[in-house]
Amino acid sequence: MPTIISVASGKGGVGKSMVVSNLGLLLARKGHRVILVDMDIGGANLHILFGMFHPPSTLTDFFTNRETHLENIAHPLANTPSPLRLIPGTGETLITANLQHSKKKRLIRHLQKLDADIILVDVGAGTSYHTLDFFLLADCFLTVATPDPTSVLDLYRFIKLAAIRKVLTAFLARDPIAEALLSKDFHSITEVLEAVGRTSEAGLGLAQQMLQHFQPALILNRMTTKSRINTLHLQNLLKQYVGTDLSVLGNIPEDPHVQQSILKYLPVVEFSPQAPAALAFDQITENVLELVRQQEKLPQHIEEPRKIRA
Repeated sequence: MPTIISVASGKGGVGKSMVVSNLGLLLARKGHRVILVDMDIGGANLHILFGMFHPPSTLTDFFTNRETHLENIAHPLANTPSPLRLIPGTGETLITANLQHSKKKRLIRHLQKLDADIILVDVGAGTSYHTLDFFLLADCFLTVATPDPTSVLDLYRFIKLAAIRKVLTAFLARDPIAEALLSKDFHSITEVLEAVGRTSEAGLGLAQQMLQHFQPALILNRMTTKSRINTLHLQNLLKQYVGTDLSVLGNIPEDPHVQQSILKYLPVVEFSPQAPAALAFDQITENVLELVRQQEKLPQHIEEPRKIRA
């Protein structure tokens, strides 16, 4: 079964898709069979970063059952290592705007059966149920932010809501626990667990189990010598709220080669391998592989939760 890595951000425009394209290419160069999946509903653009302007098929074909197997829309990318393929995303349609829970479940089942070692999921920005659920389907959770204070604040809000959503997915929609969590704002994950415990002692254990391996990691983009992002403050906030450490996988410097590579429809690691941003990606890729290795050491069997209906 492949290792699924989701990549998300609290807001758009921070370079999330650029990060996914470069990580995917470097992971493929190291011999891993990699599939990139664009789940940015309504804003899918990962295929454009590789110069694929008119994908022969996309996730829309899968959602509408024109393609019954996800493997059929995993397209090899030209001018890249053969182990790298891309499943293009879907535009904003009536189907995707109100994606049924059954369709999300089907998508997740097919993702887990793909013939790959690593699947990189490019999750859309924002905090819709679609975005949070696609982020949480993974084995490893990556987030991207810039030094912009609003980017950091939005990322904190995103991870906070993702933690609540992860607990919610353990319970049915009409469960009293779910109702209690949906109706309140919480200042720490301790408050969330206390709310669950007041309703059900058994539910508390299930909620704790769901959060046990929720350890998002951070990639900082467009860093300069004047960047004053307080990563320690962000880490402390998340430690206080989620109760887990936020590891920083690396910093990508502000680099004109990145914009030039985008205009050439190439990842910067292909366009200019010695550029500062490309060298940063080399180290980040090693750190991502270390996360994957740690994930493989975790127990494989986790009790299947009673899923909430979106």
